[in-house]
Amino acid sequence: MSAGYADVRVEQEGGVARLILDAPERRNALTVAMARSMVDACDDLDRDPTVGAVVVCGEGAYFCAGGDRPTLAAAGEDPADPEQYDGMGDIYRAFARVGELRMPTIAAIRGGAVGAGMNLAMATDVRIVARDAKLASGFIPIGLHPGGGHGVLLGRTGAREAAAALMLFGEAVDGERFAQLGLAWAAVDTADVEAKALELAARPGADPDLARRTAASMRMELGPPAMTWNAALQLERPEQMWSMRRKAQAAAGQPSSQDA
Repeated sequence: MSAGYADVRVEQEGGVARLILDAPERRNALTVAMARSMVDACDDLDRDPTVGAVVVCGEGAYFCAGGDRPTLAAAGEDPADPEQYDGMGDIYRAFARVGELRMPTIAAIRGGAVGAGMNLAMATDVRIVARDAKLASGFIPIGLHPGGGHGVLLGRTGAREAAAALMLFGEAVDGERFAQLGLAWAAVDTADVEAKALELAARPGADPDLARRTAASMRMELGPPAMTWNAALQLERPEQMWSMRRKAQAAAGQPSSQDA
């Protein structure tokens, strides 16, 4: 796997990779070039069968301050210009691509996540957040309509009241409140954020094949739209049977088959 991209880098230890936003001088705000690098990095991660979990984090004190202000200003001057329109599409594609990663994903949020940074955080499966981090949609207060499927990303946790307060009313919360609202798995001290995320990631990271199959099943079941229970029963059956056979083969000292 290539470990170097524009304003993004990937580091791997065992079955866990860290996808690191690496532009701390602008609090990791997303540019078009950075967004394209994120897509490339995700493509490489998916192609690497040794990666069973990905932790998304930011270099420096801040996770992601949203879209880069000069980039947004340029888009606003002529939104219909093909280059500007496609550039915003690339930024949308970046967090969508993170959400499509085949393995379980965790956002490790220090400092804060605002606007498109919130989209990126909510695109992951789980969030670990610093207690004192600032979390905000941030669009309404600066006179912008939310983008990137912001409402779906916030609302799919089930916390509709929280999604409305953040998206429609411009509320901001700290990490402690964010976790209480069900938008993050845990709020911890800033110094412990990545350690906690890596601790969680180590479990699926130890078995990449099983982790990827399980992530695919869970996401299809929960949606949106969510599956019925009966449909989920059928979806899970071949994957569970595959895991049973693999376990039996391992116990018998036989080579495991990768076929479901």
